[in-house]
Amino acid sequence: MSEASVAVHANADLLAQAVAVRLVVRLLDAQAERGQASVVLTGGRIAAAVYRAVAALPARDAVDWSRVDVWWGDERFLPAGDPERNETQARAALLDAVPLEPARVHPMPASDGPAGDDPETAAAGYAAELARAARPGHAALPHFDVLMLGVGEDGHVASVFPEHPVHHDTRPVSAVRGSPKPPPVRTTLTLPTINTAEEVWLIASGADKARAVGMALAGAGPVQLPAAGAQGVSRTLWLLDRAAAADVPPRLRSLR
Repeated sequence: MSEASVAVHANADLLAQAVAVRLVVRLLDAQAERGQASVVLTGGRIAAAVYRAVAALPARDAVDWSRVDVWWGDERFLPAGDPERNETQARAALLDAVPLEPARVHPMPASDGPAGDDPETAAAGYAAELARAARPGHAALPHFDVLMLGVGEDGHVASVFPEHPVHHDTRPVSAVRGSPKPPPVRTTLTLPTINTAEEVWLIASGADKARAVGMALAGAGPVQLPAAGAQGVSRTLWLLDRAAAADVPPRLRSLR
């Protein structure tokens, strides 16, 4: 796995704008290399700000959105269209504004969807969808060019929470019951799946994230601090504002 690098921006607004530019460039580079691109989205306030910033960029139109696959790292197991769903947030902030190919947008199942209201069935269904999109010779997972993760105050990423039983799930996608953060029922990519992405970006804003970010970069264990276990194959990038970077050793910082 890759070594982690850290980029620090002055505030949350500049962080969101910088991540938006990075995302557009990464999608363009992937399309130049492979003819297509794939991104795994996250949720949360800073993610919504990133998506709005992408939508506002003139350069967004340089991306051939019809050749972008969109996946999610986790989802709240709620009815379709619920404002708490990461899919709903992403569609409102960006996806409805760009000409995506509907068949290449892969939301995690909703609690009122065809999979029914059982999260284990929903997780298995999403794993099957990943397998159908897998590269030839790779039975379980497609190629992910960039996978974005928010970092929780407790160090969780996606819906992989500290010391939660999901850590012991070896399947690509897991149902989560008893989430310490509401809502209690979710579906999530597991850490082994997250770590197949070419690039993993961990995005954090605010002083309430500083302790978790600092501990993860100091080498905390992934069971106690899942963010410490998220790594890209070729690149692991921490994208932070100054408040979230308060406990990051100066030698690791690249200030912007």
